[in-house]
Amino acid sequence: MSSVPVPPLALSHVTADGAARMVDVSDKVPTVRTARAEAFVSLLPETRRLIGESAMKKGDVLGVARIAGIQAAKRTSDLIPLCHPLALTKVDVDVALDDNGARIEAAVRCHGATGVEMEALTAVTVAALTVYDMVKAVDREAVIGPVRLIEKTGGKSDFVLSREAR
Repeated sequence: MSSVPVPPLALSHVTADGAARMVDVSDKVPTVRTARAEAFVSLLPETRRLIGESAMKKGDVLGVARIAGIQAAKRTSDLIPLCHPLALTKVDVDVALDDNGARIEAAVRCHGATGVEMEALTAVTVAALTVYDMVKAVDREAVIGPVRLIEKTGGKSDFVLSREAR
């Protein structure tokens, strides 16, 4: 059986000799860029009840997580080494309880030369970590995940996660 050679992937953040680099976006035309991401935190029923009744000792879990997600989106380039600093024009983070735990969704927008996927993913991840931090004393079984991109628009290619994948 012969194998067909697979061409190497051209990774935008890696030089020809394998060194990490920040991508040069100076020649890209700025457009409106959007991204939506989601994360989940599985919680015990008692934990969901305490959150829903605003009875957690650390305070308003959902509200604090929402603010943490917004702050995180704005600080993404400080956290992810090769991300460009972006002037975000919108960051919405929604944190709500569902039958299994907390569902977090972030919508991020900017007018720029590079996308905002990392900002949306950072927002939901930090919001999920905040939920975890606020409930860990009463729920050692809390689990974060999945975290995923739902949609992006405005660049070379748009992306929408299929309903089947959700």
